[in-house]
Amino acid sequence: MHKVGSVMLEELLNSDNGGFDSKIISDKKGNKYNFKEFRNKEVLTVLGTINLQRAYYYNKENKKGYFPKDILLNLCGTSFSPGMKRIMCRVGAYRPFNLGHEDIKEMAGIEVGAKEIERISYQIGLDVEKYNKSELSEPPVIKQEFKKDIEKMYVLFDGTGVPVVKEETKGRKGKGENGQAKTREAKLGCVFTQTKTDKDGYPVRDEGSTSYVGYIETAEDFGSRIYDEADYRGLDRAKKVCVIGDGAKWIWNIADYYFPNAIQIIDIYHAREHYWSVAKKIFLNDKDKIKTWTAERRNELNAGDVEKVISAIKKLSGKNNEQNEEIERQVGYFENNKERMRYKTFRLQGLFIGSGVIEAGCKSVIGQRLKQSGMHWTVFGANNIIALRCSMVSNRWEDYWEYRATA
Repeated sequence: MHKVGSVMLEELLNSDNGGFDSKIISDKKGNKYNFKEFRNKEVLTVLGTINLQRAYYYNKENKKGYFPKDILLNLCGTSFSPGMKRIMCRVGAYRPFNLGHEDIKEMAGIEVGAKEIERISYQIGLDVEKYNKSELSEPPVIKQEFKKDIEKMYVLFDGTGVPVVKEETKGRKGKGENGQAKTREAKLGCVFTQTKTDKDGYPVRDEGSTSYVGYIETAEDFGSRIYDEADYRGLDRAKKVCVIGDGAKWIWNIADYYFPNAIQIIDIYHAREHYWSVAKKIFLNDKDKIKTWTAERRNELNAGDVEKVISAIKKLSGKNNEQNEEIERQVGYFENNKERMRYKTFRLQGLFIGSGVIEAGCKSVIGQRLKQSGMHWTVFGANNIIALRCSMVSNRWEDYWEYRATA
């Protein structure tokens, strides 16, 4: 059936006499081209390989060739049809390239190499990134049902290490044996909305409202990226905005600069890790003491009474410099973030107090594809795959291909 379909497709696409219009034509810039000859080109489509006839034009002054039919069919500089590219980059976004070519052969009966899938995936990923930037820079066309105010908007972001080739870590300090980094931090952000709570008063995320952005870049550049996403999603129409994150300084620097009126919330599970850390350091193997002491801190933290947590840590007495340094470090952590830990107040407002959405995103959007055993990426390659995956999980995949077909 594929062979029959490819024959029919070839006949259909060649029924226009190769796209020949006249002996002299002009491009969009007004440059004139003279018809020279017809040239054939093998194109791999979702139905198989076809032989495409195209009229070839030439401009003597600019010494440039011109194929109007390639532009019409979106085949400039490639021998893959748009449909075939779509299959290749979708497989490349979800599977290792060397396995992806086996999947395509098994499911579609089409043979493409792993390197070709990699190249097309990077190419489309780069194009998706450009499309997203152009889309976010212009006011969106807001559907009528979305013109109403947004009750609560959440902005979450975090970082996760992506294994990269050695050249990408030159001069960067890390946890490797020689002190050199082996990964680069991919920053991932998400935006979602909340309209209601459940019967027990816990917040419920609006279905289908979560969108993601991600890239390996500086915190400054990522700040602009996550702000553009929130702005595109209706930041100015949100009655209440919340930024949730862990204790990383770069997160709160972005929050202070781009979301100055937002409620800042430290993820409660990260906060709990800090009093657990000091308990283990001080009480060592005394499990009963650790359990009793941390249970009290848990109740205090749940009540948003951070001052009691701080006081309890200060009362601990270290037996050596390492323990005293841990006490001092954790006291500083809670004091610097205490206004971000008023969890009882946040709960009474029906707000989320955990960053589970973005942590799950780091695993599903970044980890599942880019952090598999034995993988080492270039920053360029990783960023293009991240762009593809963010587009897919944010339900913008169809928007991109619609734009590509009409651009």
